[in-house]
Amino acid sequence: MQASQRFLSLDVFRGMTICLMIIVNTPGDYEHTFAPLLHAHWHGFTPTDLVFPSFLFAVGNAMSFVMPKWEAKNAGYVWGKILKRTAIIFLLGYLMYWFPFVHQNENGEWVANPVSGTRILGVLQRIALCYGIASVLVYYLKRKTLLWAGAFLLLLYWFLSAQYGDYTLTGNAARQLDIWLMGENHLYHGEGLAFDPEGWLSTLPAVVNVLAGYLAGEYIQRKGKSYEGLTHLLLAGLALLVLAHCWNYVFPINKKLWTSSFVLHTVALDCMILAAIIYWVELRQQQKGTVFFEIFGKNPLFIYLLSELLAIVLYTVQVTPGTSLFSWIYSHIFSYAGHYTGSLLFALSFMLTCWLAGWWLNRKRIYIRV
Repeated sequence: MQASQRFLSLDVFRGMTICLMIIVNTPGDYEHTFAPLLHAHWHGFTPTDLVFPSFLFAVGNAMSFVMPKWEAKNAGYVWGKILKRTAIIFLLGYLMYWFPFVHQNENGEWVANPVSGTRILGVLQRIALCYGIASVLVYYLKRKTLLWAGAFLLLLYWFLSAQYGDYTLTGNAARQLDIWLMGENHLYHGEGLAFDPEGWLSTLPAVVNVLAGYLAGEYIQRKGKSYEGLTHLLLAGLALLVLAHCWNYVFPINKKLWTSSFVLHTVALDCMILAAIIYWVELRQQQKGTVFFEIFGKNPLFIYLLSELLAIVLYTVQVTPGTSLFSWIYSHIFSYAGHYTGSLLFALSFMLTCWLAGWWLNRKRIYIRV
């Protein structure tokens, strides 16, 4: 019973993250999206900026339940598990950006998508890399050493960012390294130029989000879900929040650069949110409505991948030349509610569609693990 309760809070936290991730990724019209559902343009922070780091935090949280099972295993077994999971998640992310593997050219002919133009890194790839690196650190290092390792990664990233670039879109060190390693064609171009917000260098501080999630989960297991334990979790969040905003003056909070101050800021909020969920769901036993988020939390990677592939298919299918099925559905059904409201209603409907797939899997007791 104890284990299931622990996983209930984790599933709810993780489910809330996936739910919001789908909503912010699929508005009916990006030009008419409510401000809280948009990422900060550059420096700064919005509620949407918390979604991805919260998922990494949840990955670390789940890791705290798995690692004790590996203590009796030999290193070869553990390394095999880590490398296999890292490789599969990374490959799924890469194939997702290559999907649907074909496109229509100017003559309306279907031609293959070239590998030379496929984005190498991305959301799932960052999850894979952060999971892999954090798992190795957690397996070999003790709790106190993990804290020092996390601090080292944050300080190292600050040093490299300041030493080899600046904090602008065009001149940051992360972008320069990615271009040198992969070339511009393999980077994200959503900012109007080649820049990947999930690049190689900024993966270093993102690993700390996973480590923090692991340490938080491990602490909850040691202290139990007590008022004292949750108070300490809230105080830790408050301390990190103050530290993040002090660091912000010299290394600005920036999700796209994944700055060290951004890591502390998001970890602080996640500690507070997780403490609030545990208090409400488990100490107060208020579990009404948690099933909705549990559905997302029990098959998180699958539902996220489904949402991305479904959106790609809707964008790829052309109802008329120049009008995708995605745009057609929005303009013929949801836009009548108004631009901003209609865009949000489309996102909510899309999210609920993905939830139904998760509900069916949960009803059949199918839990897809990598």
